[in-house]
Amino acid sequence: MPSFGVSRTRWPVVAWIRLRLEAPPPPMLLMPGPPPPPEPPLEILEPNPVPTDPRRRVFAYEEDHGDWVLRLVWDTDDPLLLEIECRAPLYRQRVPPEMVGTFWTEAKRLVAPISPVEVEAADPYP
Repeated sequence: MPSFGVSRTRWPVVAWIRLRLEAPPPPMLLMPGPPPPPEPPLEILEPNPVPTDPRRRVFAYEEDHGDWVLRLVWDTDDPLLLEIECRAPLYRQRVPPEMVGTFWTEAKRLVAPISPVEVEAADPYP
């Protein structure tokens, strides 16, 4: 699963969830021309520039939980996907089951305003 933008932490992604969002209604155009770029699905998402490609519009949100960080990432190139990462300083070891459960609970709390959403893929499942 690619990680877009720049994370504040250098910890590896130890668990992730990819959500499929509902398609938003098409924008109403008042003038001829291309439609405006899509807006992030959650208000907490902030611009997170991609240093290698300034044309890309990526939005992210990070929440520190002490020994791990929850990160939401949304890319305008694929506006129907929302990626949620769990970053922790775990190297060459499995994620503890209690951390997986807490990660999923916190992820559900953050995406509650846009529910229902479909889990397209995840690793690991609780």
